[in-house]
Amino acid sequence: MRRALIAGVALTCLFAATSAVEAYLKLGTNAGGRLVNLRWHTFPIRYFVTNRDVPGVTAPQLQHAADRAFASWAAVPNVALSSQFAGFTSALPLTGDNANVIGFQDRPDLERVLGATSFTLDTVSGEILESDIFLNSTFPWSVAPAGEAGRQDLESIVLHEIGHLHGLGHSALGETELISGGRRVIGAEAVMFPIAFSAGNLNRTLRADDIAGISDIYGDAGFRSATGSIAGRVTKNGAGVLGAHLTAFNPASGKLVGGFALSPDGTFVIAGLEPGPQVVRAEPLDDGDPGSFLDASLNIDLDFTPAFYNRLVTVPRAGTSRSIEVKVHSK
Repeated sequence: MRRALIAGVALTCLFAATSAVEAYLKLGTNAGGRLVNLRWHTFPIRYFVTNRDVPGVTAPQLQHAADRAFASWAAVPNVALSSQFAGFTSALPLTGDNANVIGFQDRPDLERVLGATSFTLDTVSGEILESDIFLNSTFPWSVAPAGEAGRQDLESIVLHEIGHLHGLGHSALGETELISGGRRVIGAEAVMFPIAFSAGNLNRTLRADDIAGISDIYGDAGFRSATGSIAGRVTKNGAGVLGAHLTAFNPASGKLVGGFALSPDGTFVIAGLEPGPQVVRAEPLDDGDPGSFLDASLNIDLDFTPAFYNRLVTVPRAGTSRSIEVKVHSK
C-alpha cells in the first residue's frame, strides 16, 4: 500500500475568506494513468479535536460543531456515512500522524484562508486513510446560534471542510461581486462553494448540489434508482470546450445541480438529478479563479458567453438522458 500526503491546493481545498461563479466535483488521485476517486472505505470515521481554546470558541464547542456537521452529511437520504468522536488531543491537524484531527492553528501568513483539509491516502485505491482539518485562529470565530457580527460562523466552515474530508471538491454554484481586496459572496447554492459568506452570516444547510455530490460518492441502490443524469458535450465552432461549467435547473422543485466538462472534447455528465424536465446552461469559470475548482495545469477555456440548451432535457429515473450538445460562442 502506497501512502501520500496530499498538500497541493487542488486537493488540500483551501476555503478562502472572500473569488466565484454559479457543480460539484469529487476529489481524486492519479493511479497508473487513471483517476481514482477519494473516499472512505471504513466507517465510522473516528476523529479527534485539538484541545486548544481560541477567542470565542472552546475545544468542546468545536467538537459539538464538528459533531453537528458530520451529522448533517450523514443525514442525507440513501448514503452510508457515520462518524465517532475519539477524544481531545494535544496533536495539531495536518501532522500525518494516522489520526483524523480537527483543530485551530494561528496562521497569520494565510491571510485569506479560513480552513483547509488534507489527506493521507492509498494512491492505488483512492481510499482515504487519514484526513485533518485546520482552522485559522487568526480570524475571529463564533458559535452563536444565529451568527455574530464580525465573526466567522464555525459550524458553516466546519460543514464545508467535512464535505472535503468525505471526498467532495468545490461547487461553483454561487455569485460574488468585486470589493476592495477581493470578492464578496452575494449568494451561494452550495455549502461547498469555495468562498465564505461575510463574517456574521451562516451557511449551515446542505443544498441540492451538496446532496447530489455526496450521494454520487456514497449513495446506495435507492439513490441510483430514484435519480438520473444528463450527458452531453459543450462545443464552440464544433470543437469541445474544456472546463465549461454546466448547471441543471429543475423548474418544478427549484433545485440546481452543477457539473463540469472535464475533457478536451467537452463531454460532461450531471448526475444525482430528480427525474423530469431540466433547464441546462453552460458558462465559463470567469467570475473568479478557475484554480479554485479545477487543476490549474488544465488549459481551461474561458473565451465564450453563457448559453442555454435550446430545449428542456428530460431526465429519466435510474437512467441517463439522450446525449445533448450545448453550443457556445466566443465572447
